[in-house]
Amino acid sequence: MKHTFFDTPVLRTVLHWIAKLVLKLSGWKADGVLPKNEKFVLIAAPHTSNWDLPMMLLFAFHFKLKIYWMGKESIFKKPFKTIFQWMGGIPINRSKSNNVVEQSIQQFEKHESLVLTVPPTGTRSRVRKWKSGFYHIANGANVPISLGFLDYKRKIGGLGPLFYPTGDIEADIKEISKFYINITGKYPETSKNSLPIFNSIQAIKETH
Repeated sequence: MKHTFFDTPVLRTVLHWIAKLVLKLSGWKADGVLPKNEKFVLIAAPHTSNWDLPMMLLFAFHFKLKIYWMGKESIFKKPFKTIFQWMGGIPINRSKSNNVVEQSIQQFEKHESLVLTVPPTGTRSRVRKWKSGFYHIANGANVPISLGFLDYKRKIGGLGPLFYPTGDIEADIKEISKFYINITGKYPETSKNSLPIFNSIQAIKETH
């Protein structure tokens, strides 16, 4: 994995205190405890706005959590490519979703420590259900899922509990959905129907 600003000791400390100050001045509060696990998939939800990325990074700095995050490859173009990768960004080709899952699993196998952030909806648009790639990555790599969240209504963000996949995706997704029922994205009209609830086995089998 590429070197990021999370790997720079002095900068990491400075950004930690800047994040705490920015969150305090903007009225946001942090909730949750940093997992002791060295490896896990971090859900970033709900994803309804471009503001979600900077907010996610602020909370990552607050918790001193080194993360890598996935973004569509179209945003990784000059002059932003180097900057976004330095910020922990990993460009992905959404037309090759299965390859993304496999490559992510391989990254967990290669590294002793890795926190991979995956936005389950994969888009800021209104969606009916979550994509299941995040689940297949965690299950395939045998790592837990951290339920990260941004609740714009209450101005609270942070880390929920760890969830360990059992392999029963339908039951697990329904269990995960319970945590997000009262979490509101920046644009509620977009996020209210994007809970990770699969209505059928066919939905689960759709492209991740």
